[in-house]
Amino acid sequence: MRILVVGASGTIGRPLCAELGSRHEIIAAGRSGRDAGQDISVDIRSADSIRQMYETVGPVDACVCVAASGALDDFQTLTEAELVDNMRGKLFGQINLVLIGQHFLADHGSFTLTTGIFADEAWVGVTGGAVISGGLHSFVLSAAIELKRGLRINAVSPTMVAASTEAYAHLFRGMEPVAMDRLIAAYLRCIEGRRTGEIMRAYS
Repeated sequence: MRILVVGASGTIGRPLCAELGSRHEIIAAGRSGRDAGQDISVDIRSADSIRQMYETVGPVDACVCVAASGALDDFQTLTEAELVDNMRGKLFGQINLVLIGQHFLADHGSFTLTTGIFADEAWVGVTGGAVISGGLHSFVLSAAIELKRGLRINAVSPTMVAASTEAYAHLFRGMEPVAMDRLIAAYLRCIEGRRTGEIMRAYS
């Protein structure tokens, strides 16, 4: 398969590309483009950038997004403008990867998005993250029955990744991290399997 991985140079993107690259052709995409060793640059906050990416890479069999993370927020001072800005990448960016990408993916191709634990478990400082992940879960369910040509869509919803505990454990005390190999296995089930309309919750 030709697999487009958006966010290929990130914490999840690097090991995912290494695993998939052993048996598939990988097109690595991200904001840093060739400066980070990627094949193509894309800003998923921009619909025009997403469209240009698809037009440049040509037909692919799968699009996987492991890019963009939601910002922390303070509920007492949170504004609509801050929420909308937070949504531009992880929510609307991933939605646009599907809305635009459905016209570029090969028949029976698949989309795999990334959400997060905050759709199911409340934590302080991540109201935006909860709204984003919950919205993506609903989008995946709706898109799964709307996509044509046998296209599939799923989402992987991880907790904190074990490789990131040093950076984030102090913010989410008590949250059990997920091992990278378990997380990668969830992506593989979505990409190389036949499921659609599912939220793969990669929690410990």
